[in-house]
Amino acid sequence: MFAKKVDDELELVLVHPALAMKYATIVEANRDYLSQWMAWAPHVKTEDDFKAFVKNSLLDYANGKSMVCAIEYKGILVGNIAFNTIKPELKMVEIGYWLDARYQGRGIMTRCCQAMINIAFNHLKVEKVQISAAKDNYSSRGVCERLGMTLEGVITNKEVVSGRILDHAVYGLYKPQ
Repeated sequence: MFAKKVDDELELVLVHPALAMKYATIVEANRDYLSQWMAWAPHVKTEDDFKAFVKNSLLDYANGKSMVCAIEYKGILVGNIAFNTIKPELKMVEIGYWLDARYQGRGIMTRCCQAMINIAFNHLKVEKVQISAAKDNYSSRGVCERLGMTLEGVITNKEVVSGRILDHAVYGLYKPQ
């Protein structure tokens, strides 16, 4: 099982079936919050739903399409971070993430994103990391800005989440030369 120590508090762990019940519990506790920004949040509810998520994530990982990791803070599952897409032909990855609302404001996501950026540039050898966040999700956009990413533009009418049409702010970071 892949695990990457971020620092003394944080570790990224490749998703595995034993996490399914923990995911179900954390999402249930955060369903209203997550449903503001994540289209999947209202629909994924049971341990079996998360087992299917893990199975699909591991299949995509084996095929080089994505890499989904649990975020553990002091040994507790607090969220998720992923290369939602790995596009070797474009030398680019796109990072997606979510975090238990009770753990926000501690720099967790910024540190985890920095670790993923390091993996992208140094191990996957991509040239660009991209993050797409809902235009009005200022917490998520703040992560991008703290990482030194550049706002490349806003895509209007990008997705429907809980009956609302959301625009996305797209951020990019290029590998230093």
